[in-house]
Amino acid sequence: METSSLSLITDWDIPPAVTGTLVAVGFIYVRGWLALRRTRPNQISEWRLFSFLAGLLAIFVAVSSSLDTYSETLLFMHMAQHFVLMSVAPPLIVLGCPSVPMLRGLPGPIVSRIGGPIFRSSLVHSIQKLFSRLPFAWLAMNATYVGWHIPKAYEFALSSENWHNFEHFCFFATSLIFWWPIVQPWPARRRLNPWMIIPYLLTSDLVNTGLSAFLCFSGRLLYPSYGVVERPFGIDALKDQIAAGAFMWVFGSLVFLIPAIYLTTRFLTNSRLVNEKTGLEKARALAR
Repeated sequence: METSSLSLITDWDIPPAVTGTLVAVGFIYVRGWLALRRTRPNQISEWRLFSFLAGLLAIFVAVSSSLDTYSETLLFMHMAQHFVLMSVAPPLIVLGCPSVPMLRGLPGPIVSRIGGPIFRSSLVHSIQKLFSRLPFAWLAMNATYVGWHIPKAYEFALSSENWHNFEHFCFFATSLIFWWPIVQPWPARRRLNPWMIIPYLLTSDLVNTGLSAFLCFSGRLLYPSYGVVERPFGIDALKDQIAAGAFMWVFGSLVFLIPAIYLTTRFLTNSRLVNEKTGLEKARALAR
């Protein structure tokens, strides 16, 4: 299969429905963000806006660029696409504190007639509480991640465009749930012990490491579809699988370990400052 290296950059296939949806969501968010800035100028800063829009852009790149074009012929590109949908777009969107800007951006009648009953529903509140629990969020993301990479499930998704799109939706939706308790975007209130986020991240890294190592060291082609298609650039299917596993291992681990290190450092610094403040107050009390 004659394919130039430039095609890895230039081969795009823009899906109208997804692109239109992303543009509409971006418009609603920007409209709500501007309205919110007029009443709460210090509540949601410019970088939140940029973060949310960058998350939407990441989704667009994942489904429109060569990451999607070559997803059925190069496992490496498919895993890179999954990485963007799970580990780039969701945290960027959550950092944008999307709840209030999206509500403020919608037309008033829609919010009052449709949103009102939904937000007052006890079922919705129960689902929200379930989604906010760390064990559920951890299990939802990791089970989805591992489950869709089981060879039979993966091959099934490749056999149907609709199921393939559903697979990507599962990755994105469960990753949003996963990153939500880590970021706790305004106006959410932090109800859990912040130290629990550390094992939450580290155990997720263990899951990613196990799956990545399986791809790298299995010694056999796990997804037969990549062995029967014409191979672009003459890349061997098994070497492609090893490269895909290595990519998941390195970049997937960084996504979990960097926040874990950052949060640990911040928690330790805050604890030290609190202890110093408490010691100073005790010393002042004794001096009196």
